[in-house]
Amino acid sequence: MMKGLKRIALASLCVLSMGSTAISAQADSVELDRVELDRIVAKVDQDVIMKSELDARMDAVRRQLAAKNITLPPEDVLQKQVLEQLVLENIQIQMGKRGGIHIDDWSLNDAIARIAERNQLTLQEFKENLERDGVPFSQAREEIRKEMILNRVRQRQIAQRVQISEQEIDNFLNSPEGLSQTQTEYRLGHILIATPDNPSPEQVQAAEKQASELAKLLQNGGDFQALAIANSQGQNALEGGDLGWKKANQLPTLFAEQALKLDSGETSAPVRSPAGFHIFKLMDTRGQEVIVQDQIHVRHILIKPNEIRSNLEAQKLIEKIYDRVNAGEDFGALAKVYSDDTASALNGGDMDWVDPNTLVPEFKTVMNLIPQNQVSEPFRTTYGWHILEVMGKRKSDISNQVRRNQVRELLGNRKFEEELQVWLREIRDQAYVESQL
Repeated sequence: MMKGLKRIALASLCVLSMGSTAISAQADSVELDRVELDRIVAKVDQDVIMKSELDARMDAVRRQLAAKNITLPPEDVLQKQVLEQLVLENIQIQMGKRGGIHIDDWSLNDAIARIAERNQLTLQEFKENLERDGVPFSQAREEIRKEMILNRVRQRQIAQRVQISEQEIDNFLNSPEGLSQTQTEYRLGHILIATPDNPSPEQVQAAEKQASELAKLLQNGGDFQALAIANSQGQNALEGGDLGWKKANQLPTLFAEQALKLDSGETSAPVRSPAGFHIFKLMDTRGQEVIVQDQIHVRHILIKPNEIRSNLEAQKLIEKIYDRVNAGEDFGALAKVYSDDTASALNGGDMDWVDPNTLVPEFKTVMNLIPQNQVSEPFRTTYGWHILEVMGKRKSDISNQVRRNQVRELLGNRKFEEELQVWLREIRDQAYVESQL
C-alpha cells in the first residue's frame, strides 16, 4: 500500500516537473518574442538606436511620401536611408546633451502653439489631426522637442562658420540675380505718334502738332488710356498704352530714361525719336519702396541698483546728478564718471541716433516726450534709474540698410546650408557607428 502511494507521488512530481519546464520554456519564448519586437539596430558612440525608433520613422516617411504621391523605393533602400538619418540625428542629440542644450516644457508648448497657428489650427484641432494621421500627440511633442534641440546644436556649431562681408553683399547687388531681385519695377503708359522712314518736314511737323495737342489734353486731366487707344500707333495701343510691369533694364533706353525721370502719375512732354513722337505716363512703381524711420539722437546716464547700492540709494544718486546737470555741470563729463551703461559712458552717455522702437517702453516714452536739448527728470526702467537728453530728432531713409540686411540674410541662409552639409559629413566621419541590421 505504501509503495503504491510512493509510486503515485513520484509520478505526480514528474508531471509537475515537466509542467514547470514547459511553463519556463513558454516564458522564455514570450521573452524572446518581446526582445525581438524592440532590439538595437545601431550603436552610435555612447548611445543606441532601437528598432522601434527605426520602425516609427519608417512609418512617418511612408506617410510623407504617400502624401506627395512619390513612389516608395525598395524596402531595404528606404531602411538604409532612414537609419542613416537617425544616426546623424543621434550624433547631434548627444552633442546637445554634452553642451547642456535643453528644451523646457514652456518653450516646447510655445513652439507647438506657433506651429498650430501657422497651420491656422487651434491646439485641439492640431492634436486631432495628428491622431487622425496615426501619430500620438505625446510622440509628436517629443519629435518637436528633438527638432528644436537639433536646430540649436546646428546654430551653435554652424553660425560661427558663416560670415558675410560687405563686399559679398555688393557683389550680389551688382549681379544679374541681385539686380533682378532688387530693381524697381515700372508700370509705364506709352503713346506713339509715328512718323514714316525719312519723313518730310511737313510730316514731322504734323506729328509733333498732334503729340503736343494730346499732351495738353493729358495735362488738363484727359484719360491717358482712352487717348492711347484712339491715337497711338504703338504696339500696346489697344491695352491703353499700358506696357505692364517692367524693370528699367527690360525697357528700351528712351523708355527707361523717362521712367526714371517721372514721378508716379506724371505725364511727359512729347519726346522725339526716329520712330516719331512719344508721350509717357508713369502709372506706378513697385519693388523699391522708400522705408523711412523716426530716429532720435539721445544721451543718458544710468545708475543701477546692485549688491552694495539699494534701489533707493540709486534713486538718490541719479537725483543728485540731475541737480548738478541743472546747475550747469557738463552732462557728458558726469556720464563718463557715473553712468553704469559701459557701452555709452565712454562717449559721454551718447547713444547716437536710435530707433525708439528698439528701446524699453519707459525709455521710449520719456524720449518721445522730452523736447530737444532738454534733460529729463529721473525715471526708472528695468535696467535702473536714468536721466536723458534729446540732442536731435529726424526721419531717416533706411531703405538701403534694409535692402542690404535682406541680402545679408539671403546669403547667410545659403552659406549656412552649405556649411551644414560639410559639418554633417565631418561629425558622421568622426563618430563610431556599428549597424546591427
